[in-house]
Amino acid sequence: MAREESRRLAPHGRLRAARRTAVAVARATATVAAELARRVHRYAWPSAAGRRNSAYLRDRLVALPLLALLAFGTFGQAYADVRGDLAHVRDRLAPALVDLADAKASLLIAQTEAEVNLGDGGAAELGGLGERYRVRVARATQSLNQVVRGGALTVAEEQETRVVSALVVDYTAWIARAQGHATDPVLRDAELSYARGMLCSAPADAGRDGGYDGRPPCEPAGRTAGPGATSIVDRLVGLEERVRDRLAERAAWGPGVLAAAVVSALAFALLCAGLWRTGVFLRQRFRIRFSVPLAAAALPLLAVPLLTWDALRAQDAQDAAVPVADALVHDVSPDTETHAEERPFDRAGQAGAPAVAELASRADGELAGGRIAFLDGAVPLVLPAGLATAVLAGGALHAYRREYLAVVRPGAVS
Repeated sequence: MAREESRRLAPHGRLRAARRTAVAVARATATVAAELARRVHRYAWPSAAGRRNSAYLRDRLVALPLLALLAFGTFGQAYADVRGDLAHVRDRLAPALVDLADAKASLLIAQTEAEVNLGDGGAAELGGLGERYRVRVARATQSLNQVVRGGALTVAEEQETRVVSALVVDYTAWIARAQGHATDPVLRDAELSYARGMLCSAPADAGRDGGYDGRPPCEPAGRTAGPGATSIVDRLVGLEERVRDRLAERAAWGPGVLAAAVVSALAFALLCAGLWRTGVFLRQRFRIRFSVPLAAAALPLLAVPLLTWDALRAQDAQDAAVPVADALVHDVSPDTETHAEERPFDRAGQAGAPAVAELASRADGELAGGRIAFLDGAVPLVLPAGLATAVLAGGALHAYRREYLAVVRPGAVS
């Protein structure tokens, strides 16, 4: 019985021991954190009351340069990330989405033109498939080539885009075969149906009389987009969604940027306060009314509000580009492109959803307004500015402390 009782109470004993260990570890951690906070406070925010001049200057000599390097270093990292994201979205991701949307819409319009012309009882054999068909196929091919060259895609996505380009060539070959058999309804419809199946995973049925019934060639387009997509449109939709997701990820505030921004804000606040309190200390103790080296060390701080405003503008521009990217992926259709071509002088929005050209112009406007042009080369200068502040502040305080020790202890310092 005693053995069974001890076996039953053993887990409770282990639980109490684990609790005591956790409490001891928490207390030790709190003690270390408190001591670390005390030391950081001593160097970042020392009090001149009741302290020797040399000790205060020594603490300032350590604290101000370190705060300057920390503040400018973390701020430079956050600023470079935001500016880099804006440049990547503006120069790569947004143009890639525009080209993919244009390629998708152009191919759907080309299929519609082929359906209309090949359904006119041999008119395509005499007059061809029409200028609009050729223009749209050429535009789709050019847009796909621009996407590959744009640098927005991964290696796998570039390979998939090249596969789509090859499928477009094969698709146009089947349309040409259908044109060659325009007077043979059986061969023409079979080849046209095969071409439509290459373009769409769920192609719309032709009219009962064998001609085009006026509906879009894909119904719905991109229904099976994803890793298993086989049709041209579905592959394009899958590429669009992946590029759009990366654009939204770039546009969002990243945890690294937020952490760097918080640390830099605290470091800048302590640095400004430290420079001010050091100037007050020099005026009260050493009768130095104005320290030129410390004033020069504080000059780079004047650029921080301007750079912060530029970073916030860049972030707002990226946020504004996300709805435009959504519209490029989900709202572009042959109908919007048709309205844009038929009524080019209408104001935006009168024809329903905006066309690719209008969305591209809107994206360019939003992203171009997200930066201050003369600050384009400021990113590499942030850390050197912090280094200059650290060197100037440290050199000035070292010189003041050296002169003070020379006066207090003649002969101690040569």
